[in-house]
Amino acid sequence: MSNNISRLSTANMYDRTVNNLAERQAKLINVMESASSGKRVLRASDDPVAAAQAERARTRMTRTETDQRALDSQVAIIKDGESTLGAANTALQEFRSLLVNAGNATYTQTERDALVAQLTSLRDQVAGYANRQDSNGLPLFRSLGSAEQPLQGGSFLGQSGQTSSGINNIASTLDGVAAFMNVPTGNGVLAVNMGANNTGKAWTDIGQIIDPAAATAVTGPIDIKFTVAADGTTTYSVGGAAALPYKSGDAITVAGMNLKITGTPADGDSFTVAPSERSDIFSVLDKAIGVVRDAGNPDGTTASGALAHGLAKGLAELDSGMNRMQTVRGFAGDLLNRADTIADNLGARALQLETDRSTAEDVDMFAALSEQKTLQTGYTAALQSYAQIQKLSLFDYIR
Repeated sequence: MSNNISRLSTANMYDRTVNNLAERQAKLINVMESASSGKRVLRASDDPVAAAQAERARTRMTRTETDQRALDSQVAIIKDGESTLGAANTALQEFRSLLVNAGNATYTQTERDALVAQLTSLRDQVAGYANRQDSNGLPLFRSLGSAEQPLQGGSFLGQSGQTSSGINNIASTLDGVAAFMNVPTGNGVLAVNMGANNTGKAWTDIGQIIDPAAATAVTGPIDIKFTVAADGTTTYSVGGAAALPYKSGDAITVAGMNLKITGTPADGDSFTVAPSERSDIFSVLDKAIGVVRDAGNPDGTTASGALAHGLAKGLAELDSGMNRMQTVRGFAGDLLNRADTIADNLGARALQLETDRSTAEDVDMFAALSEQKTLQTGYTAALQSYAQIQKLSLFDYIR
């Protein structure tokens, strides 16, 4: 039986102890570095998989922040557009009130001229709103693209349409054509125009559709002509048909529409019923201003019936124009509601990505501090032990 004897030199023991101390010190430094930075993964070499996951999360967080900044910019533009439409609507409401006042039978033409100045100022305000620009110098109502100043004269230099929204964004402009340039004449189906040579005092309302099929089937103008006999008997004919007795305020049925004609027509006066056409809010305002301005010309070329007819027609078309504007304003509100939902989704995504990043690379501070304390104690004990062993020598025992 042989005995194996292992011999360890003093130098070898010293080397092993020093290496052990170095390892303990490196581990302690790493833990202290993690605790101070709050990161478990400081370098890709610490944990390649976790480092890749954290980097992926940071990249997606950057994209989310970019989407949020773009959304904030779009929201600011749409809010500006919505408030501009609100200001335009306020101006139009004031215009409408003045137009109603213009129908006051006691007003002189001097008083109406004063109204014309106010009406013209309000019309210019609305035109200014239509050309308002956002903070980037682009028209708020540029539709799918327009000139730097979309509204020029009575034309809108732009392509009609509304830009679409995406998953993380909303439209950054509103359709100016839909807001300002899409006003139907008359009641939206048929329009009634006064004869150019009327001299009587009769006027009509915009009519009420009672048979949509018959009304929409109208393709050309239908004339309503009045005849006044020597004894004052007044009759009318529709489209050349047999004459019928006329009574002020009674409804006349024309092409599926009940039309109320009020007042006293002169012999040869006429009205024309034709399919509604597309106009714009500025033409409506201009025509209404013209009616108020010209209704009392001293040369008598414009009869008093023209004022009542023009005001009734202008008020109806003005209401239609404001409805169109309010529709676009409502769309702007829908966009802002959608933006709130998108912002909530982006916020939730950012929170989830931050959680993913933290899970991948952040350190558990309680565990890190506990481990640091343990390693510090072990390292201190190892140093003290090494210091005691280093003092040992054979001569300490044989002296």
